[in-house]
Amino acid sequence: MITWSRFGVRIGAAALALACAAHLAASQTWPTRPVTLVVPFAAGSASDSLARVLAARMSELLGQQVVIENIGGAGGMTGVSRVAKAPPDGYQFVLGGIDTFAQNQTLYKKPLYNSVTDFEPVALMVEQPIILVARKELPLNDLKAFIAYAKANQAKMQFGSAGAGSGSHLACLQLNAAIGVEVAHIPYRGSPPAPQDLIAGRIDYFCALAAAAMPQISGNTMRAVAILTHNRSPLFPNLASAHEQGLTDFDSYFWSGFFLPKGTPAPIVERLHAASVQTLDTPLVETRLKELGVTVVGPERRSSDYLKRFLDAEIEKWAVTIKASGVSLD
Repeated sequence: MITWSRFGVRIGAAALALACAAHLAASQTWPTRPVTLVVPFAAGSASDSLARVLAARMSELLGQQVVIENIGGAGGMTGVSRVAKAPPDGYQFVLGGIDTFAQNQTLYKKPLYNSVTDFEPVALMVEQPIILVARKELPLNDLKAFIAYAKANQAKMQFGSAGAGSGSHLACLQLNAAIGVEVAHIPYRGSPPAPQDLIAGRIDYFCALAAAAMPQISGNTMRAVAILTHNRSPLFPNLASAHEQGLTDFDSYFWSGFFLPKGTPAPIVERLHAASVQTLDTPLVETRLKELGVTVVGPERRSSDYLKRFLDAEIEKWAVTIKASGVSLD
């Protein structure tokens, strides 16, 4: 004899099984409508330009349009937080970077999300090298001379950044710690003012994305000292890297990758990952990315598991620099 309580349990189990089956079927046919790629910065930003190149090809591969939505604010955390709270159905994912997923976990006293536990890593996509640029009047031609000059003159030198806690600020803090100097920081409101003051001779150096500094370097209005990475950049093939110039344990770059909300079904993560990898292997996309000054990561670094391990290491690495500097944001 079946009691009402047992009957209710069976009905509940059957309903759960049907729901699971429907969920599985939906994940296997994903996507059936447009997908939103959240860019946590304003339209026209470097991240926005990158996302638009990638989204155009991914739309073709997925058979549904990948729609860019720019959601800025709180150093990029506003947009990322929205994806963290989105339904895990694959219809919202985010272009995360070293700033929004690694640095801000220590930089902010109360980050709006946990970049490790609130997301499913999809794929590491590209890297952009950081370049050390100095005002032309400084008596130096290479990194060795810069280090010697900075050690002798650190009390009267100044470096600029796009703002306290910005990528350019943290990159220069990392460099200062590596070479053993303490130099006054001049924060600006956004990226354009600092290079302008560098050209005018009001600050001494700046740590910039290589592509962003290219016009000024080509125009001979500022001095390129070193690509702050292990390897040279195709943007500046004749400029020696920090590693080549003796700073062998130093590597400063900006990376970007895709992340889905935590709990997104594995078939969706795998499908988006496959589309991401195919996008990077598209010759026209590679050409466009080179024009933006970014480097596509190698095949051995594109797996979801790799991005998870990489993110853990990046959070730990930047925590050391940020805590040592004492910089903190509310």
